[in-house]
Amino acid sequence: MKKLVRILLIIPLLYILIMPVWLSSYYGSRPCSGISISIDDSTEYHFVTKRQLLNLVRGTGSGLLGRPVSSLSLNEIENRVANLRELKVAEVYLTIDGVLNVLADQRDPVMRVIPDSGGDFFIDDEGVLIRRKNLYTPRLHVVGGDITISQAMLNGVSILDTSIRITILRDVYNFVKYISGDDFWSAQIDQIYVDSRSEIDLIPRVGNHQIHLGTFENYENKLRNLSAFYDKVLPEVGWNKYSVLNLEFRDQIVCKRR
Repeated sequence: MKKLVRILLIIPLLYILIMPVWLSSYYGSRPCSGISISIDDSTEYHFVTKRQLLNLVRGTGSGLLGRPVSSLSLNEIENRVANLRELKVAEVYLTIDGVLNVLADQRDPVMRVIPDSGGDFFIDDEGVLIRRKNLYTPRLHVVGGDITISQAMLNGVSILDTSIRITILRDVYNFVKYISGDDFWSAQIDQIYVDSRSEIDLIPRVGNHQIHLGTFENYENKLRNLSAFYDKVLPEVGWNKYSVLNLEFRDQIVCKRR
């Protein structure tokens, strides 16, 4: 009776020990039957394409299809894909049917930056700089002017990182995040220009005038004053009467006639 009990106990134990090894050997010998690529927000943003990711997955070696899945280095493939700055997240895994799956999550841009010194970039919601590489341009607030792009930014360090020395881009980023959260200002302010003194000019979508913000100090109150000016003054005098609306002075708007 005791022998029978031991046998009954040993059989499940052997199953538990042997089955994973057998399954690993069985599925590891199965050929790679396909490559599936999924890109999040692919209809909204077009920073990367499936063809681009497919080329990275294949690498420079022999083809993947038909090879035993155990011979595929998922970490190596994932690292190649993840090196794309345009991606926030990249994940590579195999399913039981031998299909190699690639999941890519694109970065979410919040503004476009075109420095006077040259270059064309996007900055995402994590403050990471992305070079503009193709003709695709999402509708974003455009920032131009006297802006320095450091090597650290080009290497992928966020402009929000404390290791980045004080930069006007950080202030611009916070300003853009603020106006993006307001339906009126998000629609009204089109371009942001940084002059050589690090003072800010805003180009609106409606009205043939320029808004001189001055510095970013107290910008929330400056925009509140401008909103009141838009509501009470411009409807009376006309939206094209002034060429410049100067907000740099505390609690007042100085207007320059056209």
